[in-house]
Amino acid sequence: MTTYNFNVEMSCGGCSKAINTVLSKLDGVSNIQIDVAKKSVVCDSSKLSAEELLTSIQKTGKKASIVA
Repeated sequence: MTTYNFNVEMSCGGCSKAINTVLSKLDGVSNIQIDVAKKSVVCDSSKLSAEELLTSIQKTGKKASIVA
């Protein structure tokens, strides 16, 4: 299990809900933590890479980047 951190442009609960919904549907993703104020998304994945998770987050229409 690997923990991944992302910066995501979010401004409301609707934004965080959309991201949570997308990530929750992915196989192997768990422990999703979203902080709208800090524009932070943290999740664990046993199967997907950071790039694959980033692509899924970006499909919500939000600008996002991987935190190194």
